[in-house]
Amino acid sequence: MVLIPIIVLAIYYAVNNGDATYNLSSFGKEEVPPEYIPIYKAAEEEYGVPWYLLAAHHRVETKFSTMKTLVSPVGAEGHMQFMPCTFVGWSHPSCSGLGKGNIPQNQKTDPDVIEKYGGYGVDANGDGIADPFQIEDAVYSAANYLERNGAADGKIEQAVFAYNHSDKYVEDVLYYAERFVEDEEE
Repeated sequence: MVLIPIIVLAIYYAVNNGDATYNLSSFGKEEVPPEYIPIYKAAEEEYGVPWYLLAAHHRVETKFSTMKTLVSPVGAEGHMQFMPCTFVGWSHPSCSGLGKGNIPQNQKTDPDVIEKYGGYGVDANGDGIADPFQIEDAVYSAANYLERNGAADGKIEQAVFAYNHSDKYVEDVLYYAERFVEDEEE
């Protein structure tokens, strides 16, 4: 009985001060939902893409998954807004143009189909499905994409531009990525 308040205080401290290990700035603490940070960090470990860059993409793409729909007007899907052809692979027979494709639903999330067509979709949670509407799969897929486009090698701007061919997009993602973490000198 005496230990209950101590345990509650320990849990409170871990939850409210645990962000320090991620070097979150005060802006980052206000913006980044804490439940996503372990997912970003795990994807960083797997792909070498900075966690705060993944958080910035998530913020810019879907405001941390708070958008009314996770399907854009041009057909990008999921938490991190992948065009179906990018997720499944541009060598899929139905892929051309802007990348919406005409991919059957059962192929869109099949890791074997994705591997066959060279897509970036990842089954991060091991359920046999690579689903852009499942947060772990979406974040790992984004990390996979950014890593394969140079982010893990320090070519951050190049990788972000590959994700969305817009200078404004690059500017927005880098703005949030820089603001989410504290400088080493602070």
